[in-house]
Amino acid sequence: MNVSLELAFVLIVLLFAVLGSGVWIALALAICGFVAVLTKVATPAGQVLATSMWASSNSWDLTALPMFIWMGEILYRTKLSEDMFAGLAPWMQRLPGRLLHVNVVGCAIFAAVSGSSAATCATIGRIALPELMKRGYDEKMAVGTLAGSGTLGLLIPPSIILIIYATVTEQSIARLFIAGVIPGIMLAALFMGFIAVWAMLNPSRMPPPEPVVPLRERIAATRRLIPVVLLILGVIGSIYGGLASATEAAVVGVFLSLALSWWSRTLTRASFRDALLGATRTSCMIAFILAGAAYLTAAMGFTGIPRALAEWIGGFNMPSWALLTALTAFYIVLGCFLDGISMVVLTTSIIIPLIEKSGFDLIWFGIYIVLVVEMAQITPPVGFNLYVLQGMTGRNIFTIGGYTLPLFVLMCVAVMLVAMFPGIALWLPSTMLDAR
Repeated sequence: MNVSLELAFVLIVLLFAVLGSGVWIALALAICGFVAVLTKVATPAGQVLATSMWASSNSWDLTALPMFIWMGEILYRTKLSEDMFAGLAPWMQRLPGRLLHVNVVGCAIFAAVSGSSAATCATIGRIALPELMKRGYDEKMAVGTLAGSGTLGLLIPPSIILIIYATVTEQSIARLFIAGVIPGIMLAALFMGFIAVWAMLNPSRMPPPEPVVPLRERIAATRRLIPVVLLILGVIGSIYGGLASATEAAVVGVFLSLALSWWSRTLTRASFRDALLGATRTSCMIAFILAGAAYLTAAMGFTGIPRALAEWIGGFNMPSWALLTALTAFYIVLGCFLDGISMVVLTTSIIIPLIEKSGFDLIWFGIYIVLVVEMAQITPPVGFNLYVLQGMTGRNIFTIGGYTLPLFVLMCVAVMLVAMFPGIALWLPSTMLDAR
C-alpha cells in the first residue's frame, strides 16, 4: 500500500478516536493536522499552523457568515413564525394534507431569510407544531415533515453552509446562492407531494375539515406575510439583481431584520443582546472549525494524501454514477457522527481534487453536497433537527428519526434528480449571471 494511503488510514483512525473522546471538533482536526505535519521532518509544524489558520480567517467572503447568522438570531426572536402561520394557514386548508403544508411552505420561506437548518426548524416548529397537535393532526406526520422541511434552511439561500463551501473551494457565493433556488423549490415540492398523497391514502388519520375561510379573510391574512416578503426581496433580490454582494446583502438583512423586530415590538435590550451573543457563539464555533480544518488541509497537502487518494480511487476507473453513489453513501454514514459544517470542511480537501479530475462542475457539486449534508440533519445520533424537535416534543431522537424516514427517502430522490439532470442546479446561475 502507498505510504500516503497508510498515513491517511492512520489519520482517520486518530480523528475518530479523538472525536470519540469528547474533544472539540476544531481541536480534533488540528491535532490530526499536527500529527500529519510531524511526519514530514523538514516542515515546521508551528509555521504551518499559524499561516493556515490566518489564511482561513482572513477571508472577505467569511464576513457574510456572522451577519447572516445574526439576522437569523434576530428573526428567531420576532413574531415572524406566528405571522407566517396566520398568513399561510387559510390558503392551505383546501389542499390534501391541509395545514401540514404549512410546515413545508413556512420552512421554505424562513429558509430564505435564514441560513440555518436548526433555526428554521425551531422557529417554524414553536408555532406550527402546537397548532397542529391542538387541531388533531397526526403526530408522526407533523413532527416528521417539520424535521425534514427544516433542512431547507441549508439549501435555499442565504445558506451558511454554501458560504462555507464557497470559501473553502474559492467559488462564487452569489452563483452558489442562485444555484440553490430551483433544487430548494424542487425539494419543497417533493415534500408537499408526499403530504398530499399520504393524506389521500390515510383520510382516517386526518382531523375533520375546518370551515372554509372566505376569500376576503384569506387576502386579509396574507398581509401578515408582507414583512417577510420585503425582507426576502431586500436580501436575496439585492444579490440576484446585482445590486449587492453576499456580504453587503447580509448587512442589509441585519438592518431589515432589526427594523422588522422593532416594527413587531419584539426588539428590546434583552432580545438584541441575546441575538448578538447567540450569533457570536455560533460564528466563533464555525470559525474555530474552519481554522482547524484549514490546518488539517494544509498538513495533508504536505503529505500528498489528497493526490494519492485521488489516484487510488481513479485507478478503479469508476463511472461517474458509481463515484457519486459511493460519495453519497460515504456522506450519509459520516452524517451519523458529524454535523454538516464539519462534514464539508473535513472532506473537501480530499474530495475536490477527485471531483475536478472527474470533470464535475464545482458549483453543481456544492448543491449536491448540501443536499447530502441535509440528510445528516435528520439522521441520529447527531442530527441537529432531531435534537431541536426532541426539546419540543420530549420524544426520543431515534423515534423522531423514524418519523422522518419518508422525507429522508425523498432527499435521496432529490439527489438522484440533481445528479441525472445537472441543469436543475446550473441553469438559473448561467441564465442570470452569464447574461449580464
